[in-house]
Order: sequence, then structure tokens, then C-alpha cells
Amino acid sequence: MRTNDELVPAEERPTEPPRPRMTRTRLGIFAATSVVYAAIVVGVLTTSWPVRFDWQVMLFRPYKQWPEIHTFLDYFVVLGQRGPTAVAVAAWLGWCCHRRGTLRPLLVLGTSLLLLNVTVGAAKIGMGRLGPHYATAIGSNEMFAGGDIFPSGHTANAVVTWGVLAYLATTPRARRIASVSAALLALGVGMTTVYLGTHWMSDVTLGWTAGLLVLLALPWFEPLMDRAETWLLAAWARLREHGAALAPAAAATPVGLWAPRPPVDDALPVREPAGAGRAGRVAEARPRAAARPHTARSERTPVTPAGSRRPPHADRTPRTPPLPAAGRGRTVG
Repeated sequence: MRTNDELVPAEERPTEPPRPRMTRTRLGIFAATSVVYAAIVVGVLTTSWPVRFDWQVMLFRPYKQWPEIHTFLDYFVVLGQRGPTAVAVAAWLGWCCHRRGTLRPLLVLGTSLLLLNVTVGAAKIGMGRLGPHYATAIGSNEMFAGGDIFPSGHTANAVVTWGVLAYLATTPRARRIASVSAALLALGVGMTTVYLGTHWMSDVTLGWTAGLLVLLALPWFEPLMDRAETWLLAAWARLREHGAALAPAAAATPVGLWAPRPPVDDALPVREPAGAGRAGRVAEARPRAAARPHTARSERTPVTPAGSRRPPHADRTPRTPPLPAAGRGRTVG
């Protein structure tokens, strides 16, 4: 009887692939991409054919040629925006980290975004190119004018953020699907920025090459990511041990509002007999007199002035009942 692993093709099994290395093929692609990057920068700086093509596209005004798709492309271009895409991909890679028991996916994403910010950000600030909507003269390259659009950040971010999923794919089939999807997304985002008029065409081509250079350079940073993962896991283990050591002491000596209530507070209230308050408790401490039998009112001894319960006084004379007044009442004959 064959196991489940034998029923699944070998290329589709979710096994951890070997870490990418800077092979001779990858190094050759990296060198060729660097040459293309430098050629685009030189062509824009010298105001040669890339700048002429930029102006031809800009004067064509694509957003006026197909206005019916403008609303859709306003939302589609968000797939190249740094914040939303980073959050979405980080959430997926965080789940992958939990499933595989490793921090590598998130470390790869963080390293790639850091490299992208440093390289593309430095190029934007250094060359200072203005966008099509802020162009000052027809045919000018608009370089070193205080802008920040060369290369296109949306395009480079789309290449890197979605390309990381292909870089981390665990099977050849998943890697092919992720690579094609990332390429189509990066192509669509770049052309959308040209359609909206926020970037020149040369900005987009330089953004594609800049993002590809970041992905190709990631194997050089694999040893650094391994050391970072080892250090983070060790620090987490020490933190857990420290917390476990403090837990018994904290439970033995609770302080403040977090102290548990005594068991008496959690028990149900005990019903006390009536009159068992403070007076009842004081009365129980004293000896009680014997109970006297109850007598009817007719059996009780009448209280006379001589046997009054009031204390005797020397200056007090006994009271005599008053005489009946004349003419009042009935005459006894």
C-alpha cells in the first residue's frame, strides 16, 4: 500500500527547497540587468532616444484615449503601493512562518524591502527627475529638478513584493506560477502609471530593472538572514525561560489588583439566623436567664400604687382616686 507522499508527484511535495545560491547563471543575469540599468540612466541623462520616446507617449495622453478604464486603473495601481502590498504579503508569509516553524519568509521580505528602499530611494533623490505633469520644457529630460520619480517606486515595489513569493516557493510548479503572476502584476502596474501620466516610460523600465536586481541579489544576504534567525530564536527562548522562572514567584506572592481572592470569597454565602447581627453575637457571649412561663393577662397580678414599679421617693405622696363630680353619672339609690 502506497503512502500519501508516494501518491503526490515528487515535484509537488511541499518540502523545503535548498536555499538559493548565487550561481553562475544568476550572476550572469545580474550583470546583464545591471548593464540595462546603467544604459537607461545614461540615455536619460544624455537626453537621447529614451527621453524622445517619453515625450511621444506623454503627448499621446493615454488617459484621454481610453477614459472608460480610468476608474479601474486607479484601484489597480494600488497593487504596486508599498503599504498595502507589504501588509498583505507579510500576513501570508507570517502564516507560512507559523506553519513551517521558521522566521525565514518574513526575514526575506524585510531584507528585500530594505534593499529596495535604500537603492531606489537613493536613486530617486540623487537624480531628482520631475514627472510628466510637472514638466517644464518639451523635449527636456527634467533631471536634477527636485523630483522623485526616477525610477518608478510603484513598479519596483510590485516586482520585489510579489516576486518574493516566487523566491520563497517550495515547489517548481508553485515557483513558475508565482513568477508569471508577479511579472504580469509588475507589467500591469508599470503601464498603469504611464497611462495615468504619473511616470515617464523610462521611469517604469528603470523600476523593472531595479526590482529585478534586488531579487537577484537576495542570495548574497542568505547567510546574514540565517544568523538573524538564529539570534531571534535564541532571544525568544531566553525570554520564555525568564518568564517561566518568574511565574511561580509571582503566583506565590500576588500583589495589587491581580492577587486572587481567598477561597471564602468564592464560596456561596451562608445564611445566618435572624438577629445574628452584632447584638446577637454579643448576646451569645453573655449567660442567658432561664425562660419564664407565659401567663395570661387575667392571671397577672394587678399593679397597685403601693406595688408600683417606680422607685420609692420620700417626697412623693400616694395618689388618691378623684371623687365623682356632683350631677355627673348615674345616682345610686
